[in-house]
Amino acid sequence: MKKTLSFSVSIHCPLSLVWDTMLSPEGYRAWTAAFMEGCYFSGSWEAGQKIQFLAPNGDGMVAVIAENRLHEFISIRHLGEVIAGVEDTTGPKALTWAPAYENYTFVETAGTTEVTVDLDTPLAHVAYMQETFPRALALLKSLCESKSPSAA
Repeated sequence: MKKTLSFSVSIHCPLSLVWDTMLSPEGYRAWTAAFMEGCYFSGSWEAGQKIQFLAPNGDGMVAVIAENRLHEFISIRHLGEVIAGVEDTTGPKALTWAPAYENYTFVETAGTTEVTVDLDTPLAHVAYMQETFPRALALLKSLCESKSPSAA
């Protein structure tokens, strides 16, 4: 059983900077450090493409980019997990939460970008996500605003 959680953050810089920072390898490592230091992704953010979200030891999650509308919306459909380099989308643990969606909506108004995240979350992880996701978005905000001359 899952619950959909929603989080949002206002970032005082242009949407293109937020988008590019969030999805770049370096930016992703920086803002996802709230979940685990050294997280990274392997794969493509293009619609229909496979992507893995991995911990430093190589374990993590496997997903497909369900939708990618440049500077507007990105939808990640989580399919299962990666353990010791092997993808599992049919095992009992994977099936307890997958498929699950992680959707990001971006709206820019007068130089400020609002990022909204809607996240399907297994009930056992709700408290963790409610605590950790706002920290991750705060890291994204800080990272973007430190790059933007208009945020000063």
